[in-house]
Order: sequence, then structure tokens, then C-alpha cells
Amino acid sequence: MARTGRVALAGVATGLVLVVFGRTAEQSAEAVVPESIGIPSIDVDAPLMELGVTKDGEVELPPYEKPKLAGWFKNSAVPGEKGASVIIGHVDTKTAPAVFFKLRQLRKGQRVRVERSDGKVVEYKVDSVEQVHKDDFPLKRVYVDDGLKLVTCGGKFDYAKGEYDDNVIVYASRA
Repeated sequence: MARTGRVALAGVATGLVLVVFGRTAEQSAEAVVPESIGIPSIDVDAPLMELGVTKDGEVELPPYEKPKLAGWFKNSAVPGEKGASVIIGHVDTKTAPAVFFKLRQLRKGQRVRVERSDGKVVEYKVDSVEQVHKDDFPLKRVYVDDGLKLVTCGGKFDYAKGEYDDNVIVYASRA
């Protein structure tokens, strides 16, 4: 998932959407957080890290040097709780596939499991998968509407810009 100015715009817009719709996440030392994600149909079994928004207004991404790591956007709902829960991962690196390389292959009804720090495992079923141009990113649907959203890059890679043109988004609801 390439870091771009559009990611910064999404970060700023996300912050505004969360404020407008009253969605904020207060973290405490005892807060429950998602720890791992499993998607058996595409061979994903990955740890999760917390992601926020950088001081430049960009949505944080998992480190490129850890391609098998995905990240939970900590300003979204904890999986299993009411609200939008967002998990972001890279599609690839310069040399190899990354954690969400096969994300676009998910189909309606397939399962996604998220293990939380309180020992609970929350299971979701895929409702839909869409590929959208980054300029048309559906902020409200991803960051406000209920359910789990998985986000990565996709589409054509623009070598001049060093980024993909699109995002692949998976929408899932509690199973």
C-alpha cells in the first residue's frame, strides 16, 4: 500500500468524519484491542498492530519491512463492538507479496476471524469486496458504517507516482 498525499487526505477526512459522526476511541491501559486476524480462505494468519494518524494527517500504515503484519486503526471500533472496525495491510512490497496480497480474491460468505486481547475471537462473514479509485474512497462507508473493513491497495501500479491507483476494500458483518 503506497504512502501518498491521498492517504494524508484520507487521514484528515477520517478525523473529520469521526468527529462529525461522534465516533472517537478512548484508549486505556486495560482497553481490549485486536491482536491477530485470520482469513483461512486466502491463507492469512497475521498479528495486528495499532495504527493512528500521523502528525501530518496521514493514516499510519504497518511498516513496509514487516509485510506479514496488518494494522488496526485504533480510532475505529474494536472488532466485535458496535461501529466501524478498520484493518489495513499492504498488498505487496518491492520484492514480495504482503499480508493482504490475496484480499481481492475474497468472496461473499467467506470467514474472517479476529482474536482480541481479552481472549474472545470474533467471526465475520464477507458481505462484499470492491475496488475503488483512491480519489473516490468511500470514507463514511469504511470509517463510520458498522462492520469490519479490510483495506489494501490494488489496481494498476503507477510507477511514476510509486503507488497503486486504487484501494481494495472488504466489507464484513458479524457471523
